Amino acid sequence: MLRYSRSKVIATMAVIVIGLLLAVPSMMSREQREAFQNSLPSWVPSWLVPSRAIVLGLDLQGGSHVLLEVDVPDLLRTQTTQLRDDVRRVLRETRVSPQGGIQLLPRGVQIRVPDAAEREKLLPKLRELAQPIGNAVIGQGGTRDIEVTSTPDGLITMIYTDAGVNEKVRRATEQAIEVIRRRIDVTGTTEPSIQRQGADRILVQVPGLQDPQRLKELLGKTAKLEFRLLAQQGATDVDMLPMKDAGGQKVPVERRVIAEGGDLIDAQPSFDSRTNEPIVNFRFNIRGAQRFGQATTENIGRSLAIVLDNEVVSAPTIQSAITGGSGMISGRFTVQQVNDLSVLLRAGALPAKLTVVEERTVGPGLGQDSIQAGKMATYVATVLVVVFMFMTYGLFGLFANIALLVHVGLIFGLMSVLEATLTLPGIAGIVLTIGTAVDSNVLIYERIREEVHSGRSIVSGIQAGFERAFATIVDSNSTMAIAAVILFFLGSGPVRGFAVVFILGILTTVITAVTLTRMMIAVWYHWARPKALPF
Repeated sequence: MLRYSRSKVIATMAVIVIGLLLAVPSMMSREQREAFQNSLPSWVPSWLVPSRAIVLGLDLQGGSHVLLEVDVPDLLRTQTTQLRDDVRRVLRETRVSPQGGIQLLPRGVQIRVPDAAEREKLLPKLRELAQPIGNAVIGQGGTRDIEVTSTPDGLITMIYTDAGVNEKVRRATEQAIEVIRRRIDVTGTTEPSIQRQGADRILVQVPGLQDPQRLKELLGKTAKLEFRLLAQQGATDVDMLPMKDAGGQKVPVERRVIAEGGDLIDAQPSFDSRTNEPIVNFRFNIRGAQRFGQATTENIGRSLAIVLDNEVVSAPTIQSAITGGSGMISGRFTVQQVNDLSVLLRAGALPAKLTVVEERTVGPGLGQDSIQAGKMATYVATVLVVVFMFMTYGLFGLFANIALLVHVGLIFGLMSVLEATLTLPGIAGIVLTIGTAVDSNVLIYERIREEVHSGRSIVSGIQAGFERAFATIVDSNSTMAIAAVILFFLGSGPVRGFAVVFILGILTTVITAVTLTRMMIAVWYHWARPKALPF
């Protein structure tokens, strides 16, 4: 009774020591951590020394908060233009010439084909352009994103349905989140929070970044890069786009795209060796290199339009075939613009424009005030709990207090390993777990007292108290864990931060309030051989 094998004692102490060591980097500043890492001998493996630390959230260290919204009209224009190109391709394949060309509508296109035989040949091909919406596995595959209608006089209309628009917006938002994450990660920012809000909004929080304008410049640009040819005189299938070097004067550009940003595999800032101006060096993938090489081979002497977000940034003349799969983008850029453009091209283009709905900056001073307030609340709560437990349960209360300190240290250790973000609600979660941790000790101690008062010996009462209270502890912690998990999956931002801390606190309670406390009481009993309980 109340005996532990040596292996169990060693395993428990090893878990506690490792957990506390993992929490040490979080107690040090970044400069101190870097200096400590640099002072280590070369023969010490880097993975053996804890280096990860808890990341402070926006409300604790300050930073930038931006709420973005997908520009639905811009997305519909892009989708409608793509639909027009698809319809043009189908018309070429079926060799059908519509009367009056392809007309663009706000949410689709329309063509007129008076010949009934041609319509019968064309309509099945056009209906294949409509994509199913939803998951066919759960029975939602019957709805399509485009409605194709035809009138007896030959007018064929293709319109995006409401369900189709909603699906396009949903996919665009999800794609935008991934692009935003890649763009921010390239800047080296630690632990940004990027979350979807509603159907078409994205919340971006970047702790430590005090320049929201810099963030908006990275996130507000679509970064849609296209390589086209300047149109020759008399061409009809053209777009009139503004020319950057010509003060915004519009020039005719062929609609046919030779290559696009999706064909790039790398983009790096550099300087032109001849003019010393900032440029962007890029490399194509195999598909892009083949298309770019073929186009430059066939069009020597013509001007190549490099189009970024529907603006011609430069239009160099093709002097010779470019078959190496690489090139450069110039356009009187500043060094900062070249760096940002390289980041945008590597991260990929946004599916639609994003507009800033809300922006704010949290200063580091306000974050420091929150940290001080959180520390004070934690200190006061800890002192009151420690005093209460010691006055109520005496020596057993001291054991519970030691386990409580280890409990808090393990929480910080686990958060450091996960590189979790600590927010102000997270500090509230730590304070709450302090109370719930000793609650398990209270249940055990009161059960021990009842068992001893009912006539059991001390050792038998302690054994029975731990065993019979364990089921109650598991039940109470399980219900709290269920609530915390629901908060984590349904909540966002600070709510999830609170849930993470609370879940970690529940997990560490098993080690501290039950195992560690019981081990300390067992050591005390075998050493002191008491005749009565100390409370």
